[in-house]
Amino acid sequence: MDGIEALRRCIALAGIAHQMPGRVRLKLDAGAKALRRIGTSGIGPEHLGRALEAVAGIRRVHLNKLARSVTIEYDNRVIPDAAWLDLLAGQASPEATGLLNRLWEAYPQAIIT
Repeated sequence: MDGIEALRRCIALAGIAHQMPGRVRLKLDAGAKALRRIGTSGIGPEHLGRALEAVAGIRRVHLNKLARSVTIEYDNRVIPDAAWLDLLAGQASPEATGLLNRLWEAYPQAIIT
């Protein structure tokens, strides 16, 4: 499995708990099987948080490990609101693909720092 596919699988373990223009809260699937899959992907929450913070258009990221959630504030002129829903649903829309590519570009630096 290549890195972008591992990132896609990690993202697929999340769902949108709440969204409004420019802000989305993602909730991680709490199932033990899902948590094991994240462990084997090599992508941890800290890495994903740092990658998110490095993406152009994302203003603020707040990880809540206890609640298994991440709140992301972003510029919806740069990242369309629909990109989050499409990405989490596994839809290859231009918005979702653009967001996934931005995350992947930021991810290698996030695991090094």
